[in-house]
Parts: sequence; C-alpha cells; structure tokens
Amino acid sequence: MVNLDTGNEEGDAILVVGGGIAGVTSAIEAAEAGCQVVLVEKSAYLGGHVAAFHRYFPKLCPPPCGLEIDFRRLQNNPRITVYTLAEVESLNGSPGNYEAVIRIMPRYVTAACTLCGECERVCPVEIPDAFNCGITKTKAIHLPHRMAFPAQYMIDDDACSNDCSLCADTCRYLAIDLKQKETKKTLRVASVVFATGWAPYDAAKIDNLGFGTCANVVTNVMLERMAAPDGPTAGRIVRPSDGKAPRAVAFVQCAGSRDRNHLPYCSGVCCTASLKQAGYIHSQYPEAKISMFYIDLRTPGHLEDFASKAIAANGIELIKGKVGKVQEQPVSRDLLVTAEDVLGGRKIAREYDIVVLAVGIVPQSAGLPGCVALDEFGFASTNGGPGVLAAGCVKRPAEVAVSIRDATGAALKAMQSVAGRANHG
Repeated sequence: MVNLDTGNEEGDAILVVGGGIAGVTSAIEAAEAGCQVVLVEKSAYLGGHVAAFHRYFPKLCPPPCGLEIDFRRLQNNPRITVYTLAEVESLNGSPGNYEAVIRIMPRYVTAACTLCGECERVCPVEIPDAFNCGITKTKAIHLPHRMAFPAQYMIDDDACSNDCSLCADTCRYLAIDLKQKETKKTLRVASVVFATGWAPYDAAKIDNLGFGTCANVVTNVMLERMAAPDGPTAGRIVRPSDGKAPRAVAFVQCAGSRDRNHLPYCSGVCCTASLKQAGYIHSQYPEAKISMFYIDLRTPGHLEDFASKAIAANGIELIKGKVGKVQEQPVSRDLLVTAEDVLGGRKIAREYDIVVLAVGIVPQSAGLPGCVALDEFGFASTNGGPGVLAAGCVKRPAEVAVSIRDATGAALKAMQSVAGRANHG
C-alpha cells in the first residue's frame, strides 16, 4: 500500500512533483522498475484534470478506465510514498544528491475516515465546489470528488469559523483533528521530475466574449464537468441560466490563445477537445445546431482521423473566423455572436443558447526552483540538468496519451541519476 509517513533515508529516491496523470505515471513507472519514489501533490487528491474529464480522446474512454488501474498500481506498491496537500518549498544540491524541503498542509481529517458523510451533513458552511468549476457548492468539510484518491475527507480551513467544531463533535470514528498543524519534511533524493501540470486560462480576462457577464457562456473545462455523470448537472448539458436543453451551441476556438494580449501560443489540444465535446451535445440533442468558429483547425497527426469523423458524425458547421463579440439578449438570455466569416467574405451575427469558450492551457510553473529553465511562455524546458526533469503539460500542451508517454520517458531519465549515484556510491 501507499506509504504516507516515511521518506527514503538512503537518498536514492526519485521525487515526483505533481500528482496528475503525468506525475502518477512517472511515479508508478519508476517504482515498478525498482526505485523508491516520493510523490508530492498540492491538492487533496491525485489525478489532476483527468479525474474531472467525462471522456478523453481519441478513444473516448472515461477516466476511470486508466485512473483506477493506476491508483491500484500505486496503492499496492510499497516503494511509493505519497504526500497530498504538499508542495516543494526548496530544492538544493546536484544530480544524485538533492535536498528537498516539503511543506505539508493539514487536512484535519485522518486516515480513520470511513466516508460515512455525517460530518458533511452537519457542516453549516457552503463553498463553491472547485472540482465542479464552481457551478455547484459543497461543504467546508467534504470529499473532493467521488473518485478521490486518497478516499478521505478534508476541511477548507479558510471557510471555517474558529469556534465551530460540529464536524468533530459528530464524528463517531474520531477521524477529525482540528488541531493539525502544517509540517515540513526534508528529503534526500537522487533526481526530481516536475509534473505540475496546467490550468485553464482565465476567461474573465477576455472581455469581449462575455464570460462572467453572460450566464450561458461557459468554458470547455466547465462543459466537460457538465457532461460527466458525476458532474454538477448529472451529465446533462443544459443552459446554466434556466436548465433548458440547448437548440444551438457555438464553440469559440482560441479563446485567449494565439493572441498577443493573452496567450500568444497555440494550446494544441483545444480543437480536438471541442470536436469531442460537440459529440457530447449531439448524443444528447441530435437536432441541436452546432457551430465551431476557428482560426485554423489544428488536429495534428493521428488526431486528423478523429477530427474528420467527429465533424461528419456530429454535423458540425465549421466557420473560419474570429468571434468579435458575445452579447446576452436581455429577456431570453440567448447569446448574440458577432464574428467574421473569412471564407464567405462577410461578417455574421447569430443567436445561440450556449457559447463554449475553448480556453487555452497555462503551465503551472510558478514557484518552480531556479534549476528548471522556463521558456518565454512559462513552459518548463526538457530538463534543468541530468537530475531535474519536466513532464506533461508543464513542459508543453499535450493530450493525455502524449503526457503519459512523456512521463514514462522522464521516469527513465530520472532512474539514470539513481543508477549513477549507485555506481559512484
């Protein structure tokens, strides 16, 4: 099982920072090859964005297909130590001999938690549910999501009143410890893999596309959660303003991407993701009209076949041109989309029930140590030397399958530092 309490005193461990699909993959591959691994994740659960997906392309598999297998491999491997709610505070040293200080925030709920839910029922405080993109609310004490690993409740201390102890008073298993404090651990490791992942670009910064001011403008990340059976709408894609089924949906590509005022680069996977999501809508509402406004349709390599099939099967209307404005109609709350139609040589204005903004990928590289070189966009370079590596979307925008392959390669390179240390030990 996963060792949650001890590091590796011998100094021949690999430190993996980030518990998304790339970090979990690197940790498992290195551990199954015989290395000790310490996996550090800043959130309360492993799985990252993939855990929140409805399906991922091109096979359109649901996340449990891969994550449940990975979590079982991870849980059954005694070589892996996991710290959630944890971050690397500092990293010093050289390949084969790094010293890392890990800061671990309190969860306030111990491993004695049985997921009975009594604490959540008595909690008086509601907060936006981050896993559901704030579409719904959850309690200050909650299980992060249905498939959360570790399967353990947590408390959002910022939302709690200092004098409230209803959850602790209710817990018959004595699994709530409101006196938990932040702790630190110092580890000696041979190499480090940074797989800190990505975040969606803040759509509220794109003032002409109506996010935050128009109720029925959502992001691609929000739509993904809406389509998931365990999501905020139990898998039904509906208008946020009134819960009605959409008759017309517009996908706006490059929402903030390839734009010098926002993200100057292409995020690589957004076109394919939107085509996948158009399939969600078509499967629920075969009569709905689906339009996609795009600059260039970018579905490279093996994804070309996926794209052509998705366009044909889902009846997607492709409109080459940038969207200039999204406006909400005052009574109906329908959305008026004004855009250019490059191939038609005209400007068009159409109404839609839902507009989906395909926001780009922002690398989560802030706070990485100086030994990790960043490019002009904030993506981590391939490595920061023989013993420091990057994997997954912190390195470049990538689909799930590519991130897994990249993480496997990073694990191999990290193991070379362990082998080098043994040879010179």
